[in-house]
Amino acid sequence: MTALVDAVEVHRTYPLDGVEVHALRGVSFAIAAGEFVAIRGPSGSGKSTLLHLLGALDRPSQGTIHFAGRDVAAMSDADLAELRNRRIGFVFQSFHLLPRTTALGNVALPLVYRGMPAGERRQTAAAALESVGLSDRMNHRPSQLSGGQQQRVAIARAIVGEPDLILADEPTGNLDTTTGHEVMELLRRLNRERGTAVVVITHDVDIAAVADRTIAVVDGRIAA
Repeated sequence: MTALVDAVEVHRTYPLDGVEVHALRGVSFAIAAGEFVAIRGPSGSGKSTLLHLLGALDRPSQGTIHFAGRDVAAMSDADLAELRNRRIGFVFQSFHLLPRTTALGNVALPLVYRGMPAGERRQTAAAALESVGLSDRMNHRPSQLSGGQQQRVAIARAIVGEPDLILADEPTGNLDTTTGHEVMELLRRLNRERGTAVVVITHDVDIAAVADRTIAVVDGRIAA
């Protein structure tokens, strides 16, 4: 399969109180288009740093990350913003929904930054909500939804622009076990039906087991 993301000898260091913290130490891996991958590791292992790099939210200190053949480190801030908006969808542990905005409005938000006309935005966002089983909750605000429903809204927002990659950072962390597995099965279904690559960051072995492949990260290095 074609590599969507290709990371080669990636290092990331941060200054902290006059000391260099080595969050990643020479990490190399590839993620194929349409693949479902879990990145698993304990707290402080470097997996969140890896997520920021994969999401074009940060640049490596050393090494290279190519997204669809383009070197992320060489891209301008404007190009990175466009990459995130058009080719990457994000799902977070805390949902990050606008509290005073309906589910439909939250899902449509990425399309605003694309300049999509209002009518088309509503239609596209409604289709995304329907695909996650929330066609009857479009006009509800986050406070009127359960945790699982809020995460479904967040997933709909991530897929509304038909990205190549979904990055999910501990997407089940605020959910009970049953709801968490339902969310993972939803991501699995969307991966299969749409051919969208999915990368899930998790510390949970059971959650990671849903993926096609697991990358284990320990102390800033790939352990397995």
